[in-house]
Amino acid sequence: MRDIHSFSRPDEAAVTHLNLDLSVDFADHRLVGSATLAIENRGATELVLDTNDLAIGRVFVDSGKEVESHLGEEVKYLGRSLTIPIEPATRAVKIEYASMPGAAAVQWLEPQQTASGKHPFLFTQSQAILARTWVPCQDTPGVRMTYEATIRVPRGLLAVMSAENPTKTKEDGAYHFKMPQPIPSYLLALAVGDLEFRSLGRNSGVYAEKPVIDAAAYELADTQKMIDAAEKLYGPYRWGQYDVLVLPPSFPFGGMENPRLTFATPTILAGDRSLVNLVAHELAHSWSGNLVTNATWNDFWLNEGFTVYFERRIMEAVYGREYSEMLARLGMQDLEEIVNELGPQSRNTHLLLDLKDKDPDDAATKLAYEKGYFFLRLVEETVGRERWDRYLRDYFERNAFRSMTTERFVEDLRANLLSRVPGAEQKIDIEKWISGPGIPPNVPRVKSDAFEKVEEQVGAFQKGAKASSLETKKWSTHEWIHFLRHLPQSLTLAQMEDLDRAFKFSATGNSEILHEWLMQAIAKGYEPAWGPLEKFLQRQGRRKFLKPLYQKLAESEGGLARARRIYEKARPTYHAVSRGTIDNILKWTEQKEH
Repeated sequence: MRDIHSFSRPDEAAVTHLNLDLSVDFADHRLVGSATLAIENRGATELVLDTNDLAIGRVFVDSGKEVESHLGEEVKYLGRSLTIPIEPATRAVKIEYASMPGAAAVQWLEPQQTASGKHPFLFTQSQAILARTWVPCQDTPGVRMTYEATIRVPRGLLAVMSAENPTKTKEDGAYHFKMPQPIPSYLLALAVGDLEFRSLGRNSGVYAEKPVIDAAAYELADTQKMIDAAEKLYGPYRWGQYDVLVLPPSFPFGGMENPRLTFATPTILAGDRSLVNLVAHELAHSWSGNLVTNATWNDFWLNEGFTVYFERRIMEAVYGREYSEMLARLGMQDLEEIVNELGPQSRNTHLLLDLKDKDPDDAATKLAYEKGYFFLRLVEETVGRERWDRYLRDYFERNAFRSMTTERFVEDLRANLLSRVPGAEQKIDIEKWISGPGIPPNVPRVKSDAFEKVEEQVGAFQKGAKASSLETKKWSTHEWIHFLRHLPQSLTLAQMEDLDRAFKFSATGNSEILHEWLMQAIAKGYEPAWGPLEKFLQRQGRRKFLKPLYQKLAESEGGLARARRIYEKARPTYHAVSRGTIDNILKWTEQKEH
């Protein structure tokens, strides 16, 4: 099928295998080399690829015949098409090219931006349509390909990819990779740095910069348990090894589910393993997203809604029902917030999106994650968990290594599950969830005894109890988040000081708790938090934290001025994905020009 976010025409000629040969140039911030594409040709006379800010050199077909390629006009968000003349019998195309220093997918870090401070670092972030900024390809989730790569890096550095990976540095700096399972382009990934590997179990491990590896190995010690729990639920892990790469702080997301090698933010390193549900989430993508993939970005919820559901089932299996229900309650709070932000009748609150003329990165809101989760939870509660688990296990098996549209999933759900349970479809009311706005009235209700106890302490504090007298012993990160989110709007500065004195919120190393506290501090004008706020915004680039903090600051004239002062220093350290979001919030280009 054709994808509105791709120039490619895979119904005419589809890429089936990619062979990369690239040299990493840290001095000029470029990837230089070639991409050889094997194609399934259905009689086409043109191969159309996606590019964005690539310097295209010579192009060859099959056995080495050079041909004249053509770059189309630039289109906002999409870049430029690359059209290559081919014969109906053509089976391979080779493109010599180089990425540009500003390639949106690639972040180049100077030594001082890394944990060791000694060596440079680079990483890529290809989702949603940024693979085309470092590889000419059919950049759509509807096309899958296997790949191989030879990557040449400076001596002493380790290169890793979303593929079969080395665990030791090579003397000559030349690394060879193979990904035998077919993947969509957005799962192409590369990182290069002063990395070390630690095994975590039978088929799991962690990579991190050397000063970080001990903390990373401790934090992720339960990874193998998660893999085992996931396989018991929904079938075998189909990708061989599962490793996690803990990246430098500028990584814009919590995690990226690159197959075989999840990229993860260092903000999960809380020291108490309290934030590892992020690993469960990225692991779950090995089934929902990587194995069965949304066919277009309009179907984004098929990746993320399924994955949140699966993540919480993994966490329930490993840590218990109360733990997963706390996550679900926080998820409902996030869903209510995003629906309120977008508008309860907004078309953007549908599960099936319409992203025509929009950057698909705009779809990456909590709506797809949490509304998708609650829809699938409703199906589970309607048909029964045992029947639902059998269906899901079979669904992943039947559709493995294929793309899925929302329409086809609904057909599959009806044919293979709901038709066998009288009254189920009427109770669920699929259309209200898929193509209706807001939160449907039949949304599942979540009960958390732990959170009810937290709310009792909020009430006691509101009635005048000292913060130090509250019963908070052994609270998890999730309980602290719930506590901070439920503090009264009428909170005084004296109460803020009392809380900070008792619980050291402004000095906490837990990024999730600090973020919630800083949101309160901005709202209340709590000046002792200004220093921690500035440090937090300058030392990490995770968009989940940056976006709401900058938005909150921008609500007042003084806050906007403070935000712009901080951003001017921090912006060069952020990934392009985060910069684009914050530029828009602060109207940065306009501000700088005027």
